[in-house]
Amino acid sequence: MTASQVALLGFCLLLLLLGASMPVGFVMAVVGLVGFGLMVSPEASLSMATLDLYDTFSSYSLTTIPLFVLMGQIAFHSGISRGLFTAAYHWLGRLPGGLAMSTVGACTAFGAICGSGPATAATIASVALPEMRRYKYDMELATGCVAAGGGLGMLIPPSIVFIVYAILTELSIGKLFIAGIVPGLMIAALFCGAIYALCKLNPKLGPGGPKFTLREKVASLKGVWETTTLFVLVMGGMFLGFYTATEAAAIGAAGAALIAWLKGELTFAKLVRCFNETIRTSCMVLTIVGGAVIFGKFLAVTRVPSTVAAWLSSLPLPAWGIVGLILLFYLIGGCFLDALALDILTIPIFYPVIKELGYDLIWFGVMIVVVTQMGVITPPVGVNVYLVSGMARDVPLEKVFRGSLPFLAVLIVAAAILTAFPQIATFLPGLIK
Repeated sequence: MTASQVALLGFCLLLLLLGASMPVGFVMAVVGLVGFGLMVSPEASLSMATLDLYDTFSSYSLTTIPLFVLMGQIAFHSGISRGLFTAAYHWLGRLPGGLAMSTVGACTAFGAICGSGPATAATIASVALPEMRRYKYDMELATGCVAAGGGLGMLIPPSIVFIVYAILTELSIGKLFIAGIVPGLMIAALFCGAIYALCKLNPKLGPGGPKFTLREKVASLKGVWETTTLFVLVMGGMFLGFYTATEAAAIGAAGAALIAWLKGELTFAKLVRCFNETIRTSCMVLTIVGGAVIFGKFLAVTRVPSTVAAWLSSLPLPAWGIVGLILLFYLIGGCFLDALALDILTIPIFYPVIKELGYDLIWFGVMIVVVTQMGVITPPVGVNVYLVSGMARDVPLEKVFRGSLPFLAVLIVAAAILTAFPQIATFLPGLIK
């Protein structure tokens, strides 16, 4: 068989195993092993897997993932999310759709210490949905804003997707983190604008809450000091060049533990639970990364990435048209695959194309996250939608998907803005030497 035929067979096997609900990391590892064995030899395939897995899992940069996951777990179990929501509600609650806007604000803030979209959605949903139900909010809007707002955890640093992208492309994790700040805040503001417009047109969707005095608003800010401290400690240190991303992750995890201990929330049972969840999540991510490394070596020997790059570059389209096609692929692919798995599978293929076209690679990393954010709220595999629907069992799944549609439109607008004005994502990283 030719290299192209082996590659095609590999992709068919990949889709077949994914359709059979086999874990993504194991699917990529199996297909990569078999494919590399067919292209070279079974002995070379086993040797490649052994050496590459050892090199990958002994990589110093990968320690960033469990450390940031641990920081998020400690923040979750110490009750930081409730303080964020309370503060946002005091400042935004009296506006039409104020509770929904407060939910987006809380998602944005919690994303700054979490790094995972689904984890952010689950955490804020447990606090926000009962409150919006109590104030007679339309549950379509309520569940939709939680599902979409949770996706901000993928973009607001620290982000697991950014860490994996940086490892696969050998870019600076710190610069990618810094690049996600302004786009994340912009999307949060656009979400709030969409909620305000919807509730202004139809006040029944989200009635305004009580008006708080300035003293009460200022007093509510005591619930955000933990998040602010952690964010400044982690991102500020990286931005000023005091420490690397891995060191920042360690400082963030230690800082979260110290804050939880000072609040009296860090019991031994909670700490054990944090470690268990961290190990489970980190093993899942690292298994996907390891599988992707093996699958990537298989793709390399078939020369598929370079062939696709050459074909796309030769299309009679302007550079922005080719980038548009790539982003459209991510949008469609995100409907069927988990965001992290999709990125790991496709970055080795599309990264050379973007590099050949001369686009900023930090900007492309931000764009990938923005587009895959859409995947977590689109059918049939909108993971955030399924998660929120599971937490609001009386709300049908299709209703949550409908509630997410306005936010999907906002994300499309945000992607267009970032494409037209890439400086939104690149000017902050450009300040780092």
